[in-house]
Amino acid sequence: MQASRRPIKTLALALAALCCLAGVLPAPRSLATESTAPNKISRDLQSLIDEGSDLPVSVIIQSHSAPTRSLLSSLNNLNGIVHRRYVNLAAVAAQLPAAAVTAISKRNDVAYISLDRTTGVSGHVETTTGALQSRFLGLTTSSPINGSGIGIAILDSGIDSAHATFHSGGSTTRVVASVDFTGEGRTDDPYGHGTHVASLAAGSSLLAKGAYTGVAPAASLINIRVLDSTGRGSMSAVIAGIDWCISNRAAYNIRVLNLSLGTVPVDSYLNDPVCRAVRRAVDLGMVVCAAAGNHGKDAAGNKLYGAIHSPGIEPSAITVGAVNSFGTDLRSDDSVATYSSRGPTRGYYTDSAGVRRYDNLIKPDLVAPGNRLIAAKSPNNLMVRTHPALDASTGPDPARGVMYMSGTSMAAPVAAGAAALMLQRNPSLTANLVKAVLQYTAQTVAGFSTIEQGAGILNVEGAVRLAGLIRRDLSGRRNGDALLTSAAPPHATTIAGGAFSWGGGVIQKWNFLTGNSLMLLYQGMYSQGVLLADGVLVSNGAFIPDGRRLAGPVSLSNGVMLADGTTLAGGLLIADGVMLADGVMLADGVMLADGVMLADGVMLADNTAALSVPAQGDETAGMRPYPANGPDN
Repeated sequence: MQASRRPIKTLALALAALCCLAGVLPAPRSLATESTAPNKISRDLQSLIDEGSDLPVSVIIQSHSAPTRSLLSSLNNLNGIVHRRYVNLAAVAAQLPAAAVTAISKRNDVAYISLDRTTGVSGHVETTTGALQSRFLGLTTSSPINGSGIGIAILDSGIDSAHATFHSGGSTTRVVASVDFTGEGRTDDPYGHGTHVASLAAGSSLLAKGAYTGVAPAASLINIRVLDSTGRGSMSAVIAGIDWCISNRAAYNIRVLNLSLGTVPVDSYLNDPVCRAVRRAVDLGMVVCAAAGNHGKDAAGNKLYGAIHSPGIEPSAITVGAVNSFGTDLRSDDSVATYSSRGPTRGYYTDSAGVRRYDNLIKPDLVAPGNRLIAAKSPNNLMVRTHPALDASTGPDPARGVMYMSGTSMAAPVAAGAAALMLQRNPSLTANLVKAVLQYTAQTVAGFSTIEQGAGILNVEGAVRLAGLIRRDLSGRRNGDALLTSAAPPHATTIAGGAFSWGGGVIQKWNFLTGNSLMLLYQGMYSQGVLLADGVLVSNGAFIPDGRRLAGPVSLSNGVMLADGTTLAGGLLIADGVMLADGVMLADGVMLADGVMLADGVMLADNTAALSVPAQGDETAGMRPYPANGPDN
């Protein structure tokens, strides 16, 4: 025992010496000194207090010595309940109204008060995205932010509902509904893609002691099977799946749809039938997350622009690209995966003069971890049989199997899980506001332009925290009304020990907005039934704020952010569908500074034609998932 105390004593002496070198003497630990400390309440607990909630919270109250009768009496007088007293520690576990915490913290015999946070092994995805931290941003520790009560529809190749990761304990599965639109008459997952996707969004901590926990581990899952046993599907099946979700949204509280699939865009989003189905779902209040696609480079390995797939080209969808986190929880080494599809979108319509008018929207909207992620494996699935190296299982139990997968298919459900957490925290959020908050709180990545990373890397902690500060009476909000219950929005997050500032921007169709007013004031473009892009008008190539949809001092960029972090001035010519990016004119087949523009007939990395209209029966005519079988390089 004596030996174990030496490092502590040495550390204490070192800290004292450091204080002296800095010209600061350590203060004596008197009760009077401790009572004046400004940070006696933990940050997550203070966030709950700032919201003005009077609901009970579970806390740990540390005192300077054994808790006194006076302290216990004060807790009782403030409607607090002591759940646990410790024999060897100067602390108590209690539950009390959030509004009473400040009063207790002012007592001289109280050293620190923190939330009674849940504990357990954490997984890489929930840690590096900040989802683990968001668990503690609930009103009570008995109801952590874990997606409970929110339905996430997974439109994919099916879900193995018997897998342990979809159980919250016992034999009850959280897959609450399953329906098949492939014609195969089954709702399990013989292909293997959908189960993996679903567990990234909502896998529980029961698998591998929490090592592969999903973002929203208590959310309900709705299994919409639209891809067959070989991973192929059709636009009509996907539309039927979206239609079913719309009809049954109230029965299962379906608030989020995930589409980790897509097809080569030919039509403008204005005419694309899947995009129109997505728009209908969003207009009715559902958040739709779509994979950007895995065509970020051509067959020669060059950067490829303009390869966002449908329905990722739809402006109301949250289009998600992939980040390579290199297996670390730290975000400082993250980069956009080389295979992640880049914007602008290249769907088009043909005008009366026979000229193609390209959409050229800035996409993706954000990026999320998607490289070599381990998640649930359905038994004996085709993907693992074809590529045995994907199998990451360590035991014989098929209900606990796991596998590696990479791609924007994996990134999209991470964002879908984040949306579920936000909606649990604040059910009044509109789909547009969910999208705006996810973008506003994102972390921008140095060295990548907006059409590569969108608003930046998903920041679940920041998004859930900001969602909790937004007013609940949004239905009565008008353009320019106060949006938050606090004086100002926060602006930074710390994840895995690394602090970063939020990007503070929201992407429009062809530009992006910045400024605190985006979150201080209710923006008309956050309303249901409109587009987030409706806050800006375009006239003669110039961006003009629409006063009906955009309020307050908000800065409009005049183009896209370049890889060096600067913004391109005069970066857009709407009339002829041509866009400037990285300082070089983008047109069909014109070279960029660091890549090539996707043009009709350009061959992609998987040797499929890009924008050429596929022949009938060609697999490129249908919807396909986006798994990348190898690591990003």
